Amino acid sequence: MQNGLTVLFFVMASSCLAAQVSPPAEKAFASYVVNLEARLATQHAKPETYLAMLNTDISEDIQVKPVNGGTWQAGGALLHHWRGAAYVPNATPKDMLKLLRDSDHISTRYGPEVVSSRTLTDNGSTASFVVRLKEQRLLTIVLDVEYEIDARLSGNDRGYSISRSTRVWQIDHPGTAQERRRPPGEDDGFLWHLNSYWSFARVSQGLQIECEAVSLTRDVPPGLGWLILPIIADFPREKLAFTLAATKKALTDKTSQEENR
Repeated sequence: MQNGLTVLFFVMASSCLAAQVSPPAEKAFASYVVNLEARLATQHAKPETYLAMLNTDISEDIQVKPVNGGTWQAGGALLHHWRGAAYVPNATPKDMLKLLRDSDHISTRYGPEVVSSRTLTDNGSTASFVVRLKEQRLLTIVLDVEYEIDARLSGNDRGYSISRSTRVWQIDHPGTAQERRRPPGEDDGFLWHLNSYWSFARVSQGLQIECEAVSLTRDVPPGLGWLILPIIADFPREKLAFTLAATKKALTDKTSQEENR
């Protein structure tokens, strides 16, 4: 897979990268998110439907599955939707809520993909923050992404969070005196939107955590779909699996520390 991603970034970098998200793509993403969030509101209305993957064979292993095929074309762009779940022994909903609200230490949990993070506003259940993402293959892609998050409990045994990207900037010459954020519309289209939806609930002697990730990226260059589409289709799955594993580790480490006190 690493060789495939190297090919992807090389081809995209050498083939007129600058891309602008189209109004139809923006509309398709916004419409999809509205329907997704309406479904999640209905799902969260009852304890028995709170987790979409509750009735699957969730053990201590991480499971990641595509939703609606995982990746498809939308308004001249690509829309991606994946869902994953993991079980964390001895963790609680309050542990997960505290982790989700701790936006100043995201890089500690999700490095090296997340380089840094900074809280912009914090009103308790709602907050905004900016993270710097880095993807290093043949090319090094650095992005600043600003998010708004709403994270809260639904009773004592379950909770959720909604994290919506509000701005995405591609960074030129990161870490140097020449560093700059490219203006919207002058980026390479590696990421235009990324929303994450967490649902979590107490099960047995632990916590089941579930995340749905929805993103919008540029389409592939003409004539290269046969090569690049399979790689792009798998890339969001890899990132979601990494996020779930890192989140599970952070929760496990916290509970282990408390048990050893």
